[in-house]
Amino acid sequence: MLATGAVLAVTAGCSAQVVTDPAGAGDDKKGSGAGVRIEPAGPASSAPSDRPAAASKPPTTPSAAPSETETATAKPAPPKPKILLASGAEGDQVRELQARLRQIAHFNRAPTGYYGTVTADAVSSFQAKRGLPRTGTTDTVTWQRLLGMTKKPTAAQLRPPAVEKPPPPKPDKRCMTGRVLCISKTSRALTWMIDGKVLSTMDVRFGSQYTPTREGVFKVGWKSRDHVSTLYDTPMPYAMFFSGGQAVHYSADFAANGYSGASHGCVNVRDEKKIASLFDQVRTGDKVVVHW
Repeated sequence: MLATGAVLAVTAGCSAQVVTDPAGAGDDKKGSGAGVRIEPAGPASSAPSDRPAAASKPPTTPSAAPSETETATAKPAPPKPKILLASGAEGDQVRELQARLRQIAHFNRAPTGYYGTVTADAVSSFQAKRGLPRTGTTDTVTWQRLLGMTKKPTAAQLRPPAVEKPPPPKPDKRCMTGRVLCISKTSRALTWMIDGKVLSTMDVRFGSQYTPTREGVFKVGWKSRDHVSTLYDTPMPYAMFFSGGQAVHYSADFAANGYSGASHGCVNVRDEKKIASLFDQVRTGDKVVVHW
């Protein structure tokens, strides 16, 4: 019975122990051997048993060392870098970011202080070259890497002096008579002229290769001060339509991002004050010339 008790204890996963039963206190059943003193036995494996393999099996104990899975799970993930600047931001820190990127040839224009697609592309290019995730946003890791590679921008680097534009080329001969919106794709300029006299000039951009701005001689068909595109659901303020859905109009995207983008065929103007003044002067039926 003693060997059986040891086997049961091992099977239950506990440490087997053999105790002394004083005066039969361990069993009050008849024929249990009351009054017989049971001496402590040796290890369970040395006791006689008809199942020696089971008695000699060592107890299973849980491992104290954590598994690789447990260790990997318990290890906290590193915190994500904090985002400092992203598209839509504006101010002096954006201007400094642009000036620093310009020092290492990742931003090829004068700082504007506005974080648009051009700036996001410049940041993404910088991140790719340094093996950082290409997010286009400026996080703490990107900013610190940029600080380590550049110098603090000077006042002239932050706000470079304006460069005088060369005089516009001689107007197309079709623009020399009447009231004309003379639009040059070569100089990317719109010139408002009456009988050959230049009244105002403004920067413009055109459609992409997939949605080109049509060239030729047209007329202003109709005007819409607060127009919204029915095709693209985008604002087209001060729209002056000259060829189907193509129009001269103000573009907030052009104002923010410059020539990095393109229109869907329209002639975009980025100076809102100039286009607002032009809108008030142009009449339905005035000539439009789009040329190279």
